[in-house]
Amino acid sequence: MVLALVVVPVLAADAGGAGALAGELAWTILRVAVFVALMLVVGKRVIPWLLAKVADTGSRELFTLSILAIAMGVAVGAAYLFDVSFALGAFFAGMIMRESDLSHRAAEDSLPLRDAFSVLFFVSVGMLVDWHVVIEAPLALLVTTLVIVFGKSVVAFGLVRALRYSKRMSLVVAAALAQIGEFSFILVTLGGDLEILSQEAQDLVLGAAILSILINPFLFTLVARFYRDGAEEPGAEIDDARVAYAGTEHVIVVGFGRVGTRTAMALWHADVPTVIIDDDENKVRALRDDGREAILGSAVRSKVLQAAGLDHATTVVIAIPDPLNAGAITAKITRLSPHVRVLARGQNDADVEYLTEMGADRVLVGVHEIADLMAADVLDESTGTH
Repeated sequence: MVLALVVVPVLAADAGGAGALAGELAWTILRVAVFVALMLVVGKRVIPWLLAKVADTGSRELFTLSILAIAMGVAVGAAYLFDVSFALGAFFAGMIMRESDLSHRAAEDSLPLRDAFSVLFFVSVGMLVDWHVVIEAPLALLVTTLVIVFGKSVVAFGLVRALRYSKRMSLVVAAALAQIGEFSFILVTLGGDLEILSQEAQDLVLGAAILSILINPFLFTLVARFYRDGAEEPGAEIDDARVAYAGTEHVIVVGFGRVGTRTAMALWHADVPTVIIDDDENKVRALRDDGREAILGSAVRSKVLQAAGLDHATTVVIAIPDPLNAGAITAKITRLSPHVRVLARGQNDADVEYLTEMGADRVLVGVHEIADLMAADVLDESTGTH
């Protein structure tokens, strides 16, 4: 998408020959490269620092305003200074803000605005669609819709299979991606503005996009039913729908990354019954092949937590690094089984406050724990205790 937004305007321009076109394309790519480098090197440090300073004021309104100002400012600045598209500038602004330790708070504060803009966006797209295309070019509209739905599905299915996931999982991903959305609309609008895409073609793409969005839930429901029912077949591929842990007094570890793996290894070494929840099919398969209890799926789903034996567990260790997702999981656990102790990990004091509000019994922050261990080691050495 980034390449398309950069290259299409150059190719659409009358550059006066192949040499001039190549020069203009090289100059455009250079400008974009400078902008990207500036965002990754300078923006990655300045924007998180600026958000932290604003957050220190304690004003929630000022923090929300700062999020909007940064996003709009980068987008406008990119378009004005580097001749980069407004959409591309906004995309990079959001990506850089994601690097901030306060990203979960930024996401939470901007959620109402995002919802409002999403509604406005799709209403605007609906108003752009010329309904006459259904009557005047029904066959062309049907073919365009089939290209979107089946073309994207085939590509997505092939990519997921190439990553060695199961056929049923590949079908679910293919069904989920059998539509087009905002990036396609941006590209179509760009083509119209540059007068390289006719109005008839724009109407076809917009109409087919709406149809693909309407078809997608039904297609996804059909494939999801096949995904669930397939687990009942002999030798069925890995699935969490029919797998449940039958033990009691166990620990559930959510996420089998670096922290989750180390935690689980320590628990297994101490002979503590442990169940892993992870959404990586390959990890879950490897754990099961190794004789470990593992559930495939997202821990924010009640079905997955119940399959891991949440009602009979003593503790849930949320080892994933994303505090926003961890907060959602914590809230779900607290609502389903208030008696279960929840341990989570955080990056800073803001994460501790947020996850504690969601219901976590204890939130461990890496720098805090290291500082405590260092202090304890110094005190033990000075007192002669070990």
